Amino acid sequence: MRVVIKMPNKMEKSSSANNHIISALVEHKPGVLQRVAGLFTRRGFNIDSITVGESEVHGLARMTIIAQGDEKVLEQITKQLNKLLDVIKVRDLEVESTVKRELCLIKVHAPTEKVRSEIIQYANIFRGRIIDVSSEALTIEITGDSDKIDALTDLLKGFGIKELARTGPTAMSRGAKTI
Repeated sequence: MRVVIKMPNKMEKSSSANNHIISALVEHKPGVLQRVAGLFTRRGFNIDSITVGESEVHGLARMTIIAQGDEKVLEQITKQLNKLLDVIKVRDLEVESTVKRELCLIKVHAPTEKVRSEIIQYANIFRGRIIDVSSEALTIEITGDSDKIDALTDLLKGFGIKELARTGPTAMSRGAKTI
């Protein structure tokens, strides 16, 4: 029998900085988002990202909340969310078995045909789509993980980003498992 003990590396992030993806099924009505955000505020927890939209069930919405903290923080957040009347179900999604995507719209300064052509090539490489063209700007739509979007925006900064809108990640479990 072989036992391996992993010693923490000083360069690694501590467990207190763990990212958690919390998926919640909530009633789709006014004030629910405010109550959820207020719960985090009162408890002193920061929300890194939150997305909300209709779910597959009429009258219910799915919230995807990205927050940092250790297992105690996660447990406290989950218990507090479950106490809210408008929250139907809460689940911590395991990062390794989760599909996570983000949408970004980027309006880039493109005053000449040569610049437009370069920007279009970058968008194509990142599997983005040009969704609006004017004589002075191009608007790109890109979906993917945060690293992919960051990489494209870094490339486009040299051209002059006029406007940028990101949704933040939304996620669900892989396979047949549901919330």
